[in-house]
Formats: sequence, structure tokens, C-alpha cells
Amino acid sequence: MKRYDGIRLSALFAAVCLAGAFPALAQRSSFSVGPITAQAGARASGFLEIVAVKGRDEGTKIPVTVIHGAGSGPVLGLVAGTHGYEYSPIVAMQRLPAKVDAKQLAGTIIIVHVANMPSFHGRTIYYSPVDGKNLNRVYPGKKDGTISERIAEAITREVIDRSDYVVDLHCGDGNEALRPYSYWMTSGTPEVNAKSKEMVLAFGLDVIVIDRERSSDPAQSVYTANTAITRGKPAITTETGGMGRVDTNGADLAEAGVFNLLRHFKMLSGEPKRVTQPKWIGKSEVLRAAQTGIFHAAVKPDESVKEGTVIGRLTDYFGNTLQEIRAPFSGIMLYVVATPPVMQGEPLGMVGQITPGGGSD
Repeated sequence: MKRYDGIRLSALFAAVCLAGAFPALAQRSSFSVGPITAQAGARASGFLEIVAVKGRDEGTKIPVTVIHGAGSGPVLGLVAGTHGYEYSPIVAMQRLPAKVDAKQLAGTIIIVHVANMPSFHGRTIYYSPVDGKNLNRVYPGKKDGTISERIAEAITREVIDRSDYVVDLHCGDGNEALRPYSYWMTSGTPEVNAKSKEMVLAFGLDVIVIDRERSSDPAQSVYTANTAITRGKPAITTETGGMGRVDTNGADLAEAGVFNLLRHFKMLSGEPKRVTQPKWIGKSEVLRAAQTGIFHAAVKPDESVKEGTVIGRLTDYFGNTLQEIRAPFSGIMLYVVATPPVMQGEPLGMVGQITPGGGSD
């Protein structure tokens, strides 16, 4: 009995010593997202499988990396590739894991490398080539729905619900020339909105669109970031890069913004490079095609426009003007469609008006 007590005391003493030398490791356990499990102080990569539905689609796999820090801290969910032709954040999130030392990380990072694999492999803008749906319009998704709805349901369940904070990383789609900006959504509680505002400032992009139009109903959240917000989790959407290019600074901006957030949340040491003089876009409008045709842009991203300025012309296939698109108010062009084909109802560009003190909402 005494020998057993001695062994037990020795084991207890060893555990206490281990906890004293490595307190974070002693307190941390593994972290799993679907079948992907990372131990404390390590990272793991794998796939969330969206199973096939006979007679409807072949399913898909979502590539995910989990970086599980040695120290305790929040869980940050990062979603890239919601639109498969938006390459800048996809490239940024591919190279991010190698630059984060899990042993120096406090908390956990969940990285969705490409949310919309059908669109990515199909090189399609906006819509999935399988079901024709926009993944960023079907949240929180359906477990028995179409491929896009099942992807949204899996990301809601395995990523958003597991995270404390969420960033939906976008850029101009394959047809969109874009100046960098981010969205601050105000569809949450005052506390969530305030924390989301701090996130968008910490991310570091100088132009911030205030989005007051999102639903506050978790069952009708529609958008990735709004799905987090309506579930009490601060979240933002960012836009860096465009036109299907990866040779610009879009990926660098996305990567730098994520590192700013990791420092903002004290998940890594150092201070974020916050934007100190943001340009708040209090009023914005997406201009859309009244008909299917060919678009001829007359402006460029970040260009200042006055009310009535011609943004571009929509013509038929013979060159006849179908629609002359004009700025509805004075502001700057956040993005403009810079390739010819457009379908009825699709975006042609977005105008934003800078509102002094707009961040006081």
C-alpha cells in the first residue's frame, strides 16, 4: 500500500513539474474539425467531405488546416475561396500555415483553404457549376440541400460554430477589378458589432464599407460572415485583389491582415498595424445589368465619380446600347466589372460614398 502511494505521489509530482515547466501544454488537448485533429503545439491538414447525393451530384471535399497553439486563446476561423475564382485569399491561406509556429501560438486557427471546390476547379465566377448557386447567398445551408447548401451547412457546423471570431476572405472575382476594402456588418448585438469594428480596424485596410442591410435571423443569415455574427461571433469580410490574378499585392494584403488579427487577439506577440484614418463608406450601391449583354467599363477602381458620371455602357452583341450606367451619387468606385460578358441582374460595379465619422454607428 505504501509502495502504491509512493508511485502515485511520484506520478503526481512529475505531473506538477510538467505543468510548471510547460503550463500551456499541460492544459491543452487536441482540437478537431471533422476528421482533422491537431495536437497542442502542432498543425494538421485534411478534408471535410461533402458526400455525394445519388442522382444529384458527386459531392466534394473542402481542404482545411487546423493550427492548434501550445497556449490557450481564442479560435479564429478563416474562410477563403467562397467564390472559386477569387485567387488572392486562396493563395494567402495556402502559404499562411508555414509562417505560423504553433508552439508560439495562443489559441487555434481554422483555415478553410477553398470553400467552393466545384467553382475553383470549374473556374467559375459567383456561381457553382454544379447547382448554379452562389455559396455566399445560401447560408446557413441545408444538410440535405444542393451541393452549395451542403457546403454552407458543413462550414457553419464545423468552422463557424467552432470559432470565436470569423473572417471571410474575398477579392474581386475573375471578372472584377477592385480596390482593397472590407465590410463591417452591424447585424449583431451591440457587443458583437463593437468587436467586429475592432476587427475590421485591426485588419488594416483603409476603406471600410458599413453594411447595415444584413438579416439578424440566424436561420436566414445568407452570408458567411453574417452567419457568424447572427450566432454571436464577431466577424468581418475582406476584399483584396481581383481579376483572377495572383501577381498583385492582393494575397500579401490578405496575409498581412490575418497576422494583424492574430496580434490583435494576442494569439501572437506584437502589435497589429491598425488603420488609423479609415475611410468609412456609409452609403454604397451595387450597379446591376438590366439585360444580358456586353459591358464596356468607363471607369477604374478607386476612381472618384460624381453623380451622373457614366460608369459604362451595356450593349447587345451588335454594339447597340442597351443601358447607360451612371453613378447614382458622388463617391469612389470600389470595384468595376472589367470583362465584357454580363448576365441580367449581375453586378457591373459598386460605388461607395465616404461618410465623415461613419464609424460611429
